[in-house]
Amino acid sequence: MFKVRSVIAISITLLLITTPVFAGALYLSEMGTPISVGTAGVGGVTNTYGPDSVYTNPAGMTGINGTKIIGGSQVLLPSVRFDSDIATAGGSDGGNAGSGAVIPSLFTVKSLNEDWRIGLGISVPLGGGVDYGKDFVGRYQAQKSELAVINISPAVAYRINDKLSLGVGISFLYTSLDLHIAINQPGPFAADGQAKMDELDDWGYQGFIGATYKATDRLTIGAVYRTEADVEVEGDIKFKNITVPPLNQLTSQFDKVKLDFTYPQLIQVGVKYQLADNTLLMADFDWEDWSAFGDTRLGLDGTGSVLQTFDRDWDDTWHVGFALAQRLPEGQVFTAGIAYDSSPVSDSKRTADLPVDEQLRFSAAYGKEFSNQFSFALGGTFLWLGEGKMDQVAQGEHFKGEFSTNNIIFLSATLKYVF
Repeated sequence: MFKVRSVIAISITLLLITTPVFAGALYLSEMGTPISVGTAGVGGVTNTYGPDSVYTNPAGMTGINGTKIIGGSQVLLPSVRFDSDIATAGGSDGGNAGSGAVIPSLFTVKSLNEDWRIGLGISVPLGGGVDYGKDFVGRYQAQKSELAVINISPAVAYRINDKLSLGVGISFLYTSLDLHIAINQPGPFAADGQAKMDELDDWGYQGFIGATYKATDRLTIGAVYRTEADVEVEGDIKFKNITVPPLNQLTSQFDKVKLDFTYPQLIQVGVKYQLADNTLLMADFDWEDWSAFGDTRLGLDGTGSVLQTFDRDWDDTWHVGFALAQRLPEGQVFTAGIAYDSSPVSDSKRTADLPVDEQLRFSAAYGKEFSNQFSFALGGTFLWLGEGKMDQVAQGEHFKGEFSTNNIIFLSATLKYVF
């Protein structure tokens, strides 16, 4: 009986760190292109001129003639600093828990004839991470949690008539996940144990369909639906410094772990209005089914298998954004946008491994066309990730606080070429 209870306790402990962190809730609006970074993602759903439409709304590819390629890279500069009010286990606040990253992207669209288009996109649509260090005040809930998702998305689009176009695609998602947690051991002088799961990975897929409708010469309406994507990451689990018998014997028997969760479905709609010959106004709204993401399942394998289910009590989220694009003399373009995403979780349910909160984006980009074939753009987004308040008891230890600094700066540079 003790062995069964111990296995269940370990399973529940590990479930507290089953998935990684931030990005709207986890979906990234920033695709590394001027239309996404420069408009806070608002321009994506009505994008009928950039090859990144292959992912943001495949129906928009029908607005592209010939063959277009856009490639670029964006740098992520996070500042994520927790400030604790209560920490019964002692320890540090973790310093800057954000990790910088460089993310490349590539999109291409080709015209097959007057009505058909095909395209391919490679990007990072989800991701993030925190690394608080081993001595973090909430280490019994999370020390490190990092996610990387690479997306390969082929798509096809068809122009039904001069007003209506439809597109469909599929995203092949490669998910990689690293998770570290401290194990609280009884005794005044007992050092923390460790549970480490590195390079858990899985391939999955997510379908998406889109439509664009040119209601008038000035007004375009766009819509996108993305399906759920089931993820089952698997890999090695290692326990270190577990000194309390019989837990040390029990944990030594486990060597594999599997975590199951779901990237949610979403619906996004947007409008684009030609206010003047050189001025575009854009707006978008979306709903994301993050309540489906809350249910997480964990399996441990060694001499046997244990499966537990944990509900994070997440809620669905909504998003709203506004943007403009201004064409300047000599082939120059300026874009700017602002967007808001609601929080998927209440303050009382937020955990250290996934401290997602409401989000606010401010974006701008500058581009210049050097010729009919070649152009470049520079852009940036300031993403505020909310206060991230937490009040948790993990493995018998209470910690409480909020993030004094919680933001990410995205800087991007892209090149576009038209064949």
